[in-house]
Amino acid sequence: MIRLNCFFKSNNPADYARALRAAMMLTDCSRKHEGNIAYDAFQSVTRADVFMICETWTDEQALEKHGNTPEFVKYVAIVKECGELTVERLVL
Repeated sequence: MIRLNCFFKSNNPADYARALRAAMMLTDCSRKHEGNIAYDAFQSVTRADVFMICETWTDEQALEKHGNTPEFVKYVAIVKECGELTVERLVL
């Protein structure tokens, strides 16, 4: 299994709202992708400029296929426009 923890920090409040909407749309789409075990987005309760997406995939092939979907390309581009996105990768 592969686990990705994706951390987002916004540039400003308007960007945060736009990025969060994109992350929620991506989450809804990604849960249906083959090989997805879990895909969740979490808002920080202590910081108004931070959220996190946690995703778990069966294997590298499923993750690669997910990363090439039109919705992934679209929504991740929006998130990256709105602030800093860092990804932590864990192989379980």
